[in-house]
Amino acid sequence: MRLRSPLAALLVLATILVAPAARAERLIVSVSNDRVTVTSNYDGEELVLFGAIERDGAPDGRTYDLVVTVSGPPADLVTRRKERKLGIWVNVDSRQFINVPSYLAVFANRPFDAVATPELRRNLQIGLDHILLTQRVGTDYADVVASDPFRRAFLRLRSDHGLYRENAGAVTFLTPTLFRTSIPLPAQVPIGDYAVDIKLLSDGVLVGRTVTRFEIVKVGFEQFVATAARQQPLLYGLVTVMMALITGWFASIIFRRD
Repeated sequence: MRLRSPLAALLVLATILVAPAARAERLIVSVSNDRVTVTSNYDGEELVLFGAIERDGAPDGRTYDLVVTVSGPPADLVTRRKERKLGIWVNVDSRQFINVPSYLAVFANRPFDAVATPELRRNLQIGLDHILLTQRVGTDYADVVASDPFRRAFLRLRSDHGLYRENAGAVTFLTPTLFRTSIPLPAQVPIGDYAVDIKLLSDGVLVGRTVTRFEIVKVGFEQFVATAARQQPLLYGLVTVMMALITGWFASIIFRRD
């Protein structure tokens, strides 16, 4: 059909622009605690992420996959390679990782390779092997292949401390549209803001995504010490030295031999 006037063409274009767009699935999520406080007796905590899927316009029989990525405050970290020389272990090389998550956890409801294709996993950074970890290599800044020895050592060391982890069975669907997962936080968890990125997939296609947040803060004496060290570094250093001298002098009196 040919439009016989510019006015008719404008009317058709306006109808297209104002027509309601088809809504994709929407995620509604909540974390059990959006503010974790760290005190002197803090030995770790476990948060729970609950969520629901609104299936507006989606077929009733559609099945879903979920990938939850929790990332802590970014930091510059260094991984060193040691060799044994003359009976002594010495640092022979190092690699600096730039602006990488200080805490990172990736969870899903089933194996990552069943959730999405390799290309989509790379694009969406699903799984530790596909997380972007920028390194300084000479004068260049780039990520490297997953088999790079420094990258593998970095992931292994962070995983050994519980700061990096992945679990392809951590997300549980309570019903076809309700889900939950736990977020373990170790005792040495970094202080700062955390982002929880939830990706919803169906038949290997991304159909929904949302982000929520929580924070980890120090309170009490620990917060006072951290604030003093940051805002008054010289005074903090002097007080620390004085406390060390007094403690040493007091210990020498208690344990001295007559």
